[in-house]
Amino acid sequence: MTFIGIIPARYASTRFPAKPLAMLGGKTVIERVYRQVQGQLDDAVVATDDQRIYDTVMSFGGKAVMTSVYHKSGTDRVHEAYKQMGKEYDVIVNIQGDEPFIQPQQLQAIQKCFDDTDTQIATLVKPFTPQDGLEALRNPNSPKVVVDDNNRALYFSRSVIPYIRGVEPSEWLSTHVFYKHIGLYAYRPEVLREITSLPQSPLEMAESLEQLRWLQAGFCIRVGVSQVETIGIDTPEDLARAEEFLQSLNVNR
Repeated sequence: MTFIGIIPARYASTRFPAKPLAMLGGKTVIERVYRQVQGQLDDAVVATDDQRIYDTVMSFGGKAVMTSVYHKSGTDRVHEAYKQMGKEYDVIVNIQGDEPFIQPQQLQAIQKCFDDTDTQIATLVKPFTPQDGLEALRNPNSPKVVVDDNNRALYFSRSVIPYIRGVEPSEWLSTHVFYKHIGLYAYRPEVLREITSLPQSPLEMAESLEQLRWLQAGFCIRVGVSQVETIGIDTPEDLARAEEFLQSLNVNR
């Protein structure tokens, strides 16, 4: 099977404008994401709506395509970029442009989901641990996932799911395995085309989680499990934490 990684990267982020061009350890965030993906998949390209990001990617030898400024989601931007590529792949992997520490084993895990020919969409989860603490579990910015016996997503929520009846919340993490959603997606091309034509669904609007639109429309989302923790960059404070993390990696090598 052939896999292409498409990295949507826009300039006008509400919480962190120009985030893809922020410097992290002497390189831009978008370059670090691209370098992590390059070589792990059959091809990789950045999909952007800004000339500055496009020029930056081209300057370090990467591939980039310009897309519309009017897309409402990264999924829509990925779809447009794929159409521009002019080449067919078996699976399209949507890699967040603010994940500079995405790991090879995570990309391998999401590719493995497509060993099952019935897989339409795939994503990843990571188990919460008791060491994460109840505050991390309750964080609405960290969506939770419940899965069935065949590793298919049943539901995604910003709330804690499932609710453990009869057990004190302080004991939940030691009595049940909760899953944190990792925002890495992969789709077959025909499925990506279908889901980008869907209108927003009530569940999606209620939780502000795009993947609920797909579930509500009846699509199956296969779930791979990763034990790797990464640092996504949504704010300048996240960038500072990522800089500290990068320095710790360099020190320990």
